[in-house]
Amino acid sequence: MEPYSMSQNLSSNAIIYATLALNSEIALQKEYLDSSDVPADERENEEEILSDLEQAFMEFVDLYKIRCKADKELPSIDELLNSQL
Repeated sequence: MEPYSMSQNLSSNAIIYATLALNSEIALQKEYLDSSDVPADERENEEEILSDLEQAFMEFVDLYKIRCKADKELPSIDELLNSQL
């Protein structure tokens, strides 16, 4: 399935909120990994979680960019990520 077809099945709001939620989760996961709270035996798993979050985030950013080309009313990805909703 092409990304554009998949993005048509999601509303713009769904893409926006998923992107922002993933961005927040990435920040929290990075903060956690930077802390001394991560047990040594959990670090690799937590780093894999961060990698998965970052991959999902990039996929939603790609979907959002496609949606922006079709809907000129939407803010750019930079405006979206720098705004407070």
